[in-house]
Amino acid sequence: MTLAVGVIQTDGFPPALAAADALVKSAGVTLVYFGLAERAEFLVAVRGKTAEVHRAMEAGIAAADTTPPGGKLVSHYIIPNPPENVESVLPIDFTDQVERFRM
Repeated sequence: MTLAVGVIQTDGFPPALAAADALVKSAGVTLVYFGLAERAEFLVAVRGKTAEVHRAMEAGIAAADTTPPGGKLVSHYIIPNPPENVESVLPIDFTDQVERFRM
């Protein structure tokens, strides 16, 4: 089964937390990555069936975009079927840490 990946980048921690919460509560996806980008920007990534990732991303984008002042949505992107090479290099694959939450 092919799985999509969705990534949200925020400026500040509160919108990243709000996005992560909305992502996993709104659809059948698994949070596979959280990390720092540059300039106090944060990344959250989810994996799941393409339709589920699209639904989760809509909720995550809305949550990040409406977080109180001091943080904001920077960017977002969905890849419907990342190739194996991308999965092996970038931190978007299921790890032992998140495997028990896999949808």
